[in-house]
Amino acid sequence: MKLTNVANVDKLLKTIEGCEGKVELVTEQGDRYNLKSKLSQYVSFVKVLANCTIPSIEIITSNHADAEKLMKFMING
Repeated sequence: MKLTNVANVDKLLKTIEGCEGKVELVTEQGDRYNLKSKLSQYVSFVKVLANCTIPSIEIITSNHADAEKLMKFMING
């Protein structure tokens, strides 16, 4: 799932925390970071926090309900 123009990073992280299964960030190089881990969140978003906006990010979920939560986040902001 590709998320674009994410302006509210805090709300995205809270949405991810509410997910039940594994949620991973996929980098352009194909690396995967477990976004349920605080350390991985810091490593993954260190560049983003300087800009306060995520232009594009790819996230993979292991649970269909978690994918729906992220879609609702993107629709409702």
